[in-house]
Amino acid sequence: MTLVLRAAAIYNVVWGAFAIVFPSLFWEWIGMAPPNYPFLWQCIGMIVGVYGVGYWIAASDPLRHWPIVLVGMLGKIFGPIGFLDAHFIQGDVPLRFGVTLLTNDLLWWAPFALILKRAYDASEARRRADLAAGPTGAPGAGTAMAAARTNTGETLLDLSHRSPVLVIFLRHAGCTFCREALADVAARRARIEASGTRIALVHLSPDADAAAFFARYGLGDVARVSDPTRSLYRAFELSRGTIGQLFGWRVALRGFRAGLIDRHWVGRLQGDGLQLPGAFLVHRGEVLRAFRHRDAADRPDYCAMSQPLAQATGAGPRTV
Repeated sequence: MTLVLRAAAIYNVVWGAFAIVFPSLFWEWIGMAPPNYPFLWQCIGMIVGVYGVGYWIAASDPLRHWPIVLVGMLGKIFGPIGFLDAHFIQGDVPLRFGVTLLTNDLLWWAPFALILKRAYDASEARRRADLAAGPTGAPGAGTAMAAARTNTGETLLDLSHRSPVLVIFLRHAGCTFCREALADVAARRARIEASGTRIALVHLSPDADAAAFFARYGLGDVARVSDPTRSLYRAFELSRGTIGQLFGWRVALRGFRAGLIDRHWVGRLQGDGLQLPGAFLVHRGEVLRAFRHRDAADRPDYCAMSQPLAQATGAGPRTV
């Protein structure tokens, strides 16, 4: 995988440099008139060259940097689709122009697809290992809460004995849905706390970074737990997501709305980008309600989760 990505990086940088320095030469080779605006072809060369930088970075750890490979693969799929449309439907581009697709796109389909499959298999293996660890390989929720200290020095278990606690597990701070979740919590905080329930945030970042990040949403004074090793996540049986759970069509559509339309944007990855979030109502060390995200785009009803159990069901507390 490393050799393939380094080869792709070198090819892209060389091809991009060629297009920038000699913008008319390719067109002369295939017997076509060069474009009237050669700087557009040079801009394409710059884009291709930047892809090469990405491939070189991905080559250092292909399984970790698989999103770069995915973006490259999508470009190598959409390019031929655009050519087919331009030739067969629009009739604007002659067939001989397609020669550039052979080395720019089609040559890389198989190796890039194999790298993505390997990354998917590795992700699935980690997820199965997390599930297998579950209650036996990881401490129980009560034990984990006793060890999880908040920014104030109290443990989650201590907090849960004073009042019900809505424990919200977040993804990494750069995640659009993590930012959306914090905005949701901030908007509903008064209603949640009016029910007698406290809020606690569990995150993957260093506490100093999280403090500044949460303060932007007016949640700087909320109890928080830094869990970069994911021990608390595992204790509450929150696993890493699959590619579909993190980048499926539903996630992409929700991400477009949350990120661009609702302006939650995207930030720097800090923590485990594969981790799925969740929310739990905890009281006296017992989990009363649990919401484990089916995918990254799930959006819990925090107000409904924070209601006292007897109010919601007419029954006393129970462990679920």
